[in-house]
Amino acid sequence: MKSTYHKIASYEAKKGTFKKILLLYSGGLDTSVMIKWLMDHYDAEIHTLTINLGQEDNNFDEIKQKAINLGVKKATILDAQKEFAEDFLTKAIKANANYQHGYHLFCPLGRAVIAKKVVEVAQKEKINVLAHGCTGKGNDQVRFDSYLTTLDPSIKILAPVREWEMTRTEEIAYAKKHKIPLSSHSKEYSYDENLWGISAEGGDIEDVSKEPNLKKILLKNKLPEDSSPKPANVSIDFEKGIPVKLNGKKIDMVNMLKALATLGAEHGIGTRIFVEDRIFGLKVRGVYEQPAAEILVSAHQELEKLVSTRDENEFKAGIDAKWAYLCYSAKWLEPLMDNLNSFIDKHNEKVTGKVTCKLYKGNFLVTAIDSPYSLFDQKMASFDSKNHFNQQASAGFIELYSMQQKMAYQVSKRQ
Repeated sequence: MKSTYHKIASYEAKKGTFKKILLLYSGGLDTSVMIKWLMDHYDAEIHTLTINLGQEDNNFDEIKQKAINLGVKKATILDAQKEFAEDFLTKAIKANANYQHGYHLFCPLGRAVIAKKVVEVAQKEKINVLAHGCTGKGNDQVRFDSYLTTLDPSIKILAPVREWEMTRTEEIAYAKKHKIPLSSHSKEYSYDENLWGISAEGGDIEDVSKEPNLKKILLKNKLPEDSSPKPANVSIDFEKGIPVKLNGKKIDMVNMLKALATLGAEHGIGTRIFVEDRIFGLKVRGVYEQPAAEILVSAHQELEKLVSTRDENEFKAGIDAKWAYLCYSAKWLEPLMDNLNSFIDKHNEKVTGKVTCKLYKGNFLVTAIDSPYSLFDQKMASFDSKNHFNQQASAGFIELYSMQQKMAYQVSKRQ
C-alpha cells in the first residue's frame, strides 16, 4: 500500500516537521483506520476531537473510549449543538437554504462550525497539524482545508485518504487486519448526520440507473407507505425569520430541530434521492433525510412570501440561490457571504407570524399563515366584496399593460 501522493500545497504537513496531530474523529471507518495509519506513517502523538452536532445515534462516551483504545494520547468530545443551531442554522432558515432544488445543506453548514471549533481547540492545545478523513474526490476536503487555513494560516493539514489510496473495501480489510472495530453500517454505506439532516452515500446509491434500497438505507425517515396513517398538524411561530414556538409553546432551537426531525421522520418528510454537482464538477448521488430542514425552510419561505412584495420575493430568490451556492462551495468565510447575510437579516425583520402545516405520507403542506405584516387584503382579493377594488380601472390598465406586446406581435407578423 505504498502511496504515490505528492504534496504540492504549502499548507500540507510534511513528515518530520511536527510532533502532534489533532485528528477530527467521527468514530467511523475512515477516521478509525486513520489513527493506526497515522501512527505507522508519521512519528507523532495523536489527539482526537469529536464534535457533537446532534448525531443522535452516536454514543460519545464509546467513541471517546474507542479512540483511547486505539492508542491516542488525548480524546476530546465537544458539544456544539447550541452554537450550530443558533448561529448557523438560523442563517440557513432565513436564507431558505436549498442547493439545486432539494438539498438543504446540512453537511456544508456542519463543516463550517466544525472548522471554527477545531481551530479553537488546536490553538488551545498548541497543535498546528490537523488531520481529517475527507477523500480526494469530495467537497469536504475543500471546505476543511479552506476554512482551517483561513481561520489560522499557521495550520498545516494531513488528509490520509488522499495519501493512502485505499478503496472502501480495502479500508475494511485494513480494519479487520488490525482489529479495528467497525460500526453496523460500515460495510456498505457512508453516513453523515447532524441536527439538520442525514446523508448516505456508496453502495447501490452510486448506480443512478437503479433504485436504491431505501428500506435498508434510511436511518430515521419512514417510507411514505410505512408512515403514520394519521396526518399531523403543527404550527410554527417565527420572529424576524427565526422559529421560536412549536405548537404555541416557546422552545429553543436545538429542541425545535429535534422535535421536528422526529415528527417529520415519522411521516416520511424530507427524503430525497438526489443527484448534485460537486465543487470539482463530479456528479454524485446521495440519499438525504432532512425532515426538520424541509419543514422549517418551507414554512419560512411561505411566510416570507406573504409579507414581501413581488419584487422583494423575486430578488430574494436570487440572493438565496447565491447564498446556497456559497455555503455549498466552501465560501462560508467569503466576504460576500457577510454581505448577503446583512441583506437577508434586514429582509427578515418583517418575517414574523404563525405558519400552520400538515404532514402526511411524505407530503408537507402549509395550510394557514397569519402575520401582522401580511400583504394579503381579503377585502381587496375576495370575489364576494364590493367597493374595495376599482374594477373600472382594470380595462385601462390592461390596454397600457399589453401595448408593447401587441406592437411586437404586429411587427413580427409583417416580417
